[in-house]
Amino acid sequence: MRNITLSLLLAVLLGLGLNAAPAHAQSARTFVSSSGNDVNDCSRFAPCRTFQTAHDKTFPDGEITVLDPGGYGALTITKSISVVNDGVGEAGVLVSGGATGITINAGPAAYVNLRGITIQGIGFGGGTGLRFNTGFALTMTNSVVRNHTGNGIDFRPTGNSNLSLSNTLAADNGGSGLFVQPSGSGVVKLALTRLETYNNSANGVSIDGTLTTGTVDATASDSVAAGNSQVGFLTSSDLSHTFINFMIVRAAAANNGVGIRNAGHATLRVGQSVVTGNVISWQGCVGSYGDNYVDSNGDGSPPAGCSNARK
Repeated sequence: MRNITLSLLLAVLLGLGLNAAPAHAQSARTFVSSSGNDVNDCSRFAPCRTFQTAHDKTFPDGEITVLDPGGYGALTITKSISVVNDGVGEAGVLVSGGATGITINAGPAAYVNLRGITIQGIGFGGGTGLRFNTGFALTMTNSVVRNHTGNGIDFRPTGNSNLSLSNTLAADNGGSGLFVQPSGSGVVKLALTRLETYNNSANGVSIDGTLTTGTVDATASDSVAAGNSQVGFLTSSDLSHTFINFMIVRAAAANNGVGIRNAGHATLRVGQSVVTGNVISWQGCVGSYGDNYVDSNGDGSPPAGCSNARK
């Protein structure tokens, strides 16, 4: 009888242990490697093969660490997380067939951090590099987004959101390098530092306020928009109650169709910047602090308009 009782107790304890184990265990830090396998637990010595599997096995507010160079597949982010390549070589996402490399559908309080990521469009229509739909903040550093048929970085928040880009290249895309189009009535803040947008078929940086009744506060510093077919730095809005404040400082708008354009009701100011080699230097109401270098543009490099407007 005693042996039977002990056997029953052991069976109950084993059953409780099995029931308590989650179907997909998660960790605060996971790892990916080009030699990994998605059946692994994504630990340091058993890394996963793709970003998506590592994401799904990482706690909210956790981190995915890249161990070596490789292509890690498309990723949809639904929570606060960091994806970090800290100099081990290219950590890439290849995009084709009109798809999107990285999609962010996170919660309204979520923070997303991407570092050292390359999102490359390849044949068969490269689609969009990165699409941000929801989340509180996206920080992207030391990254490359290029050769997509659509926009390189497509930032379309529906509420209060923040975008910080630094040491990042958005080039050779069929749309804009960076396209910002918020909707709703939220406050959107953009901090662009050492952002380089080259040879995009539309614009280098485009901030579109036509779908929002909220506020966009943006700065671009130490950044370059060059060789873009349409506009280097563009703001646009057809609603007089939409407030876009965009300050450009220590930047270069070179060899674009239009260097800098305010196509609407934005407050756009430029200081300590270079505007050169564009077909048209600047259009619309552009406030200048009088310390810019404007020369060798196709329109004769006239002074900026509305220099004292809405300061």
